[in-house]
Amino acid sequence: MTTDEALYAAGLSREAVSSNVDEVIFATVERAMLELCDDPPTPALMYEADATMQGLTGLRPDLVGRLLHLCTSVKAKRLFLALGERHQHKWLQRVDMTDVDLGSGKRVLVPGGRMDAKYQITLPADLGEQLG
Repeated sequence: MTTDEALYAAGLSREAVSSNVDEVIFATVERAMLELCDDPPTPALMYEADATMQGLTGLRPDLVGRLLHLCTSVKAKRLFLALGERHQHKWLQRVDMTDVDLGSGKRVLVPGGRMDAKYQITLPADLGEQLG
């Protein structure tokens, strides 16, 4: 059996559901958001990811840093960080970015979009207009 510490390190959690099922292992909010950012980029995904990130005010910086370090998708990491900064989440200031590889060069996630200067990815030009 995998320990709770090993699950946490991978961005997973264990929960007892009922007496008929021993347990369910599921992605933490931090990992689920990073996985969403790794989906094939479309404007609709960007709007969904942006709206989701807006509400994630309580992410755990230690876990976010660990997952960013382990993640192999440059696109997912850059999008995650760009959206976190876009919503000015305080937890982002406490994420240890040591040895997090963000790759090099520009990434076109949405053709014809606007370039995020810091993370060098294109986001939908109307991204800010999609949230109420």
